Amino acid sequence: RGQRTEDRGQKTEGRMQKIATRNQQPATRNLQPDSGFTLLEIMVALSIIAIVLVSVYKMQAQTISMNHAARFYTTAPLLAQLKIAEVEIENPGEQTDNSGDFGDEFPGYRWNVVIDDIESEPLGNIAENLKQINVNVSFNTDEFTYSLRTYRFMQE
Repeated sequence: RGQRTEDRGQKTEGRMQKIATRNQQPATRNLQPDSGFTLLEIMVALSIIAIVLVSVYKMQAQTISMNHAARFYTTAPLLAQLKIAEVEIENPGEQTDNSGDFGDEFPGYRWNVVIDDIESEPLGNIAENLKQINVNVSFNTDEFTYSLRTYRFMQE
């Protein structure tokens, strides 16, 4: 009986040793040569970042451009109506061509007014007092232009 217990003890000890050696990892295993990022992975990541940044830049530039256009197409009709009101107040018979700017209040905005007589047989003598008024408002030397045409019956 004593020998059997010894044999069992040796067998158990042998099994434990196998398990212990199986779970041990060599110290060099933690220093794997393939740990970290490869050059290809870094290049792919940089390419994706570059594409995203270019897209964001284009979107921002387009937003700024659309903001300038929206500001012009909001302001220009009001300025054109202002010029038409000024023409109606002044004597239109004296004006045929006129141009200028809107001063310091609206820097970069320029205007041009052309007043033409209307000739129409069906209207007869009434057409003598009918005027065609063309107003052009431009911004930054024709970067944006807005045209407004109207007809007015004006007594001279």
